[in-house]
This record gives sequence, C-alpha cells and structure tokens, in this order.
Amino acid sequence: MIVNRAFISEVLRTALAVTFVILCIFLVMRVMGFLGQAAEGLIPVSGVLSLVVLKMVSYLDVMLPLMFYIALIMVLNRWYSDQEMAVLASAGVGISHFLKPLGWLVLILGSLVAFFSFYLTPLSLANGYQLEKEYRESNEVSGVITGRFVEAKDGNGVYFVEDYNRATGNYENVFVYLASFEREGVVVAKTAFRMEDEKTQDQFLVLVNGSRYEGNPGSPDYRVVDFERYALRLEPRNQTKLYLPVRARPNNELRESTDPRLKSEWYWRVAKVFTLPVLAIFALALSFVDSRRGKSSGLMLAFLVYLTYTNLLAYSVALVKKGEAIDGTPIWLVHALYFVLASYCLYRRNFNLPMVPDINLWRRSQAS
Repeated sequence: MIVNRAFISEVLRTALAVTFVILCIFLVMRVMGFLGQAAEGLIPVSGVLSLVVLKMVSYLDVMLPLMFYIALIMVLNRWYSDQEMAVLASAGVGISHFLKPLGWLVLILGSLVAFFSFYLTPLSLANGYQLEKEYRESNEVSGVITGRFVEAKDGNGVYFVEDYNRATGNYENVFVYLASFEREGVVVAKTAFRMEDEKTQDQFLVLVNGSRYEGNPGSPDYRVVDFERYALRLEPRNQTKLYLPVRARPNNELRESTDPRLKSEWYWRVAKVFTLPVLAIFALALSFVDSRRGKSSGLMLAFLVYLTYTNLLAYSVALVKKGEAIDGTPIWLVHALYFVLASYCLYRRNFNLPMVPDINLWRRSQAS
C-alpha cells in the first residue's frame, strides 16, 4: 500500500537524519575527552579516532531506540499538522492502520538493536579496553611519558623519552636528571627498556649504551662515565588502573553467572531490545497534534514517558545489580506496565477519546 510505503520511507529518512545529528554531537564530546587524555600523554593522538569510533559503536544500542522514537513522533506530528492524517481518516485509515508497517520497522530495527547489544557493543568495548591498555603501557614507563619532559613524583628529577619503538619494545634517546645523584649530573642513553622486579614489583628503567655526566663542565672534578647498562628505579605515577568493563563481557559468561553485577548486565542487554516496540506504540498514541493546543503538549508528554520508562528500567537493573532481585522480575514488570499503558493510550487515541477519562461525564451518563 502506498501509505505504508510512504510511512516507512519517511520514518527511516527522519531516523537517519536524527541519528546523524546526535552522532555528531556525541563525536564532538568524545573527541574532546580523548584529546584531553592525548594531551596528558595517556594515549597517542593517532589513536583518538579509533577510540572514538569504538566508543560510538558501544552506545548505538541505546541511541537507536531513542532515535526511532523521535523519528516516529516527528513524522506523525508533521502528518497531523499538514492535515494528512485527517485525509487518511476520511478514507477509513485510522491510527491503528499503521501498526502493520510499524511492526515491520520494529522487527528490522529490533534485530539491529539486538545485534549491537549482544555482539557489537561488547566487542567494541573489549577492543577499546585493549587499545587504551596498550597505549598506556607502551607510552609510559612508571611515570615517563614519551615526547615530554616529566617531573619525578617527588619533584627531585626530570625524565625525557623521545620515542617508543613498538617493534623492539625499547625507548629511544633517553635523558634523566635526578637530584638524588651524589653529584649534580645527568644520564643519557640511546635506548632503554622497562623492567619489573619479580619480588618487589618495583619498576626500573634500564638504560643501554649511554653516558653519565657528573659535576660542572670545566671543573676539575667533572667526569664522564660510559656504561653498557644503567638501572634507575622509578616511582610509579598516581594513575587510574584500567579494568575490563562488565559491558564487554561475553554473553555466555553473563547468562550463566550468578554474580548480580554480571546478571544485571545480561538483563539490560535483553531489556534494550524490548524497549523498541513499547516506545513505538507510545509514539503512535502520543503524536496527535491538536491545532488549538499546538505541538508542545504532546511532545512534552512523549519525552516524559521516555524519561520515566528508561529511568525505571535503569532503577530495576540497579536492583538486580545489588542482589535484591536476581531473577530480574522488576525489569519485566516495568516492561509489562508500560506495554499495557501504551496499549491503553493507543486504544483511547484510536477512538478519539481523551487520554484521561472525564469522570463527571461518566457520572452524568450513569445518572441518565
């Protein structure tokens, strides 16, 4: 049917446009965050784009239902405002007619959300974790950051490492000044590598084929000592340790686990798929535009429904995470409650009834 094809086409085009705008905003925010880490030397500038893309993919399973909800409301609002829905109604096409094309859209987008939720999101988070861990480990030597002069933790020295060779695992062109030397001086070396003491877990920077300069140049006690290896103990910097996020865990581990934290993540992955049909029904019911009241009333109610729905879901997942409802009952109750509420709203809208029944009118009808 032409109406169904037009409806599906407009919803998809609008959803793509809304998703593009939201993704641009998201990219700007995330790029600024990762550039801050790059400025601190935690990650290389060349790795910012990869991390941003992975982070963006990890949020698409949450963003897609919202984008679809907004697109539906925008399309139906425009059809109501342009009197297209009135024309369709005069031809016997009511709001319930759109349940069939909407069902196809929900099926397709629901499969896409499930694909992101169960596969792409955990995969992107796991890859992002590995990248950040690799960058931090390769660009740091217990406080020495490549390409920058870095003051020692206790303030009694300065380190400089020009570059890091990933192929050999060595740091190149190393400069060290420490006030703890017996006499003022510096140590330079062509290469260096990191070493950890197995017993004490202390970190050492082992300089290879370098020289140590002691004293003031021109003074009688000035001397230069060449060495093959020279080990310096380095104080670790205060830095946040990276842990594999729960959202990156595989599905089998989450489903079979009895840990409330892991179980809550499994229920959350499933819940994201079920939000799509509920929001779609709400969009059909709440997109009506009254020319006397304007568009704002319906839009405000639609976004209020979305906020309460998603926040109640998040609260239910938090209950599971705390171990208070390990079977996930509150999550399914929230879905059921909002599905019934959405069906009720659609029923009232289909028969042009007010969302809130008029009690006085009911009493008068009973009295008569």
